[in-house]
Amino acid sequence: MNLISQQATTDNRLQILDATIKRYQYQQDTLIEVLHKAQELFGYLENNILLYIAQSLKLPPSQVYGVATFYHLFAFTAPAKHTCVVCTGTACYFQGTQAILANLEKYAHIHGGETTSDGEFSLFTARCIGTCGIAPVVVFDDTVLGSDTPENICDRIVTLLEQS
Repeated sequence: MNLISQQATTDNRLQILDATIKRYQYQQDTLIEVLHKAQELFGYLENNILLYIAQSLKLPPSQVYGVATFYHLFAFTAPAKHTCVVCTGTACYFQGTQAILANLEKYAHIHGGETTSDGEFSLFTARCIGTCGIAPVVVFDDTVLGSDTPENICDRIVTLLEQS
């Protein structure tokens, strides 16, 4: 019995994941839906969860990992307390999101795609958030910030971080 099988008997999240896989009738073409459910349950996709999904759907682990890493919406590390996504789409780029990103990287001492060592703040980029009309756009903890100068948006995020 492997570690994940031992956890399945005590971890309710694995039981829910099993029920989801069963509901999809172990169909290999439901991989993305299963990955979504796993991330919803666990907060991110650990290697052992990816292997568990591969075994359950009778897929090569490389295929499961390949699909999971192809889509930027899947995370492989524990989520931070605060998350910031900076849009780098054309409209936002020309309105100054590169300056926002640079200032946040300097403030937090991390680069886009990284999390601070204390787990308080993750900084990400997205190719387009789809809110070009209010560029430059940043999503901070599910709150959309836009229609302002890059300096004001960055200052607002720093203030929010320091208040928490």
